[in-house]
Amino acid sequence: MSEPENTPNELQKTRIELALLYEISNAMHTTLKLDEILYIILTAVTAHVGLGFNRAMLFLVNEKEGVLEGKMGIGPDSGEEANQIWTCMEKESIDLQDLINNYQVSGQLANSQLNRIVKSLRLPLKEEEGGVLAMTLLDGMPLHFNRESTFPNKDDTLLNILKPEEFITVPLKAKNKIIGVLFADNPYTHKPITNDGIRILTMFANQAGLAIENSQLYEQTLIKTHTDSLTGLWNHGYFQYCLQEEITAAQKNKQPLSIIMADLDNFKSYNDTFGHQKGDQILKQIARLLILSARKQDSIYRYGGEEFAILLQHTNKQEARFIAERIRAAIEQYDFQQPQNHSAKKLTISIGLAAFSEDAQTKDALLGHADKALYEAKNQGKNCICG
Repeated sequence: MSEPENTPNELQKTRIELALLYEISNAMHTTLKLDEILYIILTAVTAHVGLGFNRAMLFLVNEKEGVLEGKMGIGPDSGEEANQIWTCMEKESIDLQDLINNYQVSGQLANSQLNRIVKSLRLPLKEEEGGVLAMTLLDGMPLHFNRESTFPNKDDTLLNILKPEEFITVPLKAKNKIIGVLFADNPYTHKPITNDGIRILTMFANQAGLAIENSQLYEQTLIKTHTDSLTGLWNHGYFQYCLQEEITAAQKNKQPLSIIMADLDNFKSYNDTFGHQKGDQILKQIARLLILSARKQDSIYRYGGEEFAILLQHTNKQEARFIAERIRAAIEQYDFQQPQNHSAKKLTISIGLAAFSEDAQTKDALLGHADKALYEAKNQGKNCICG
């Protein structure tokens, strides 16, 4: 019996698909950073040299809060932008690796309306509230809807925002667990989603799920390694690393950067009088006050003992001083419920400031300036800010 005539074409298509999946898999193995993994996944789904969808969005399960969190979305915000991007890609002969490398040098995600929308979404894991994404998660199977389909829920948050004509959702599986959902559609080319497209996207999603899980395990290990066990803040070693990284970024992008060095006043006396257990309770309360008083984007570290450091990206010294004063006042006004026989009525904090590149242009010089300012605050009577 002779083989069907279309066998060579089928074999060629399979080779192309396997080569593409191999290339994408290799790209995902180049990093363990979650944001970079997500970018590689979504770039592979949307690239003309990848799976070729117009836009793609990725949502991950947050088991603690019982929601699907929008993590990243890649795709044009308009048909005009789509045409500009595709024309540029064709003209410049940009391949998949070029697009992946673009993550390091591009601010596209920061300016993307689609990405902002996706990152704002937190959808319940219940089907009636989480819509088609929750349905995909609970069923554990790809779901394909087109113009002829009846959407299961007219109040679906994601579909009401995106208004897709046709789309595919695919579960992201890691071993025997579903950790998220991938959404893809073609709102600009209106290209139909074929069975072959669904099949290869599903194969790819299985690879992507494992890559994401590996990244999450790596980040959990990293967090444990770099976290102070008492306060839950980042530790001294991680501060040194992050400060150097942020200085390098500030130099490159010509952006301001400030640091706050803070030391709890008279803490040694308190610790010696009432014991380390009481002292540890105070340090935990201080850590909580720092988190509440600083901004969400600020990174807070336990520098050592009763000394803390705060790294403030894109922040000049005037703005840093405002935040420092808010921290100083919060600690001064807080009722630590101290033993009545403690000599100091209130626990307070002294703060030293330093700004890149106003005060210094290297890590060691910046730290030296902040330490000097902190020493000056102590000499001026404590409970104040210098720098």
